[in-house]
Amino acid sequence: MADITAPMPGKICEVNVAPGDTVTAEQEIVVLEAMKMEMPIITPAAGAVASVNCSKGDAVQGGDVLVVIE
Repeated sequence: MADITAPMPGKICEVNVAPGDTVTAEQEIVVLEAMKMEMPIITPAAGAVASVNCSKGDAVQGGDVLVVIE
C-alpha cells in the first residue's frame, strides 16, 4: 500500500481517480497548484485506488495524504 502525499502546501486543481480505479505506474492522479504553478502528482507503482482524501478546490498542507494506492 502506498500513501500519495502533497509535496508542499497548495490547492487541488484536479482529481483524476476515484476509489476502486486501477492505476498504472507513473500515472497522473492529482494536479496540485502551488506557488502559481500546476504540479502533477503521479503514482509510484501500479495498483488499485483504496481511497481519495481530497477534492477539487481543497487547500492541502505538505505531507497530507491525498490518495491511497493498494
